[in-house]
Amino acid sequence: MRHILAMAAIAAGAAAVPTAAQAQRAPAAVIVVVDSNRIYRECTACRTAQASLESQARALQTRQQTLLNQLRPEGEAIQTAIAALNGKDPDAALRNRVQAFQQREQQANQELQRSQANLQSIQQNVLRQVNTRLSPAINQVMNLAGANIAVDMDATLAHSASTDVTNRVLAALNATLPSVSLTPLPAQQQQQQQQRPAQPTGR
Repeated sequence: MRHILAMAAIAAGAAAVPTAAQAQRAPAAVIVVVDSNRIYRECTACRTAQASLESQARALQTRQQTLLNQLRPEGEAIQTAIAALNGKDPDAALRNRVQAFQQREQQANQELQRSQANLQSIQQNVLRQVNTRLSPAINQVMNLAGANIAVDMDATLAHSASTDVTNRVLAALNATLPSVSLTPLPAQQQQQQQQRPAQPTGR
């Protein structure tokens, strides 16, 4: 009798294992696809920001050309004066002229570097604001679609058009982010960005 009861207990335990495993099995994947590149191009706030950034970039290029045009004549004149010395040492007046030119050149470079860094910081701030609202927009669309996985379109080899929810994500993002602040990152975040270690490059 003891052996019969022991065998029955083992059988009952073995029968319970598949039931527990089935209970822990992950749900079937329901996937939606999002074209993030299109999101960043076409969202309302993105278009406005891109137009402003392009305008600022053109202004920076114009300023760079202006500074170059201002410095070039003096630089060429100094080179001509030095060449005329035929290897002789320049006098004090020419040395002072060279030093003054180098200072002007350094100031111009510093101005352009500050402007470029400011423009990059604005770009990063725009991206941060969009990303902050994009993730909830994707989650919202996933829930409405009954999906449990969202995949970027660039990560797919092929997909059905019915799985593409980009339009719905765009609409959700535009509803919560009609515009963005076109200002540089706050000082603390700029410092964090500068201190962030560089990503390792592949060999």
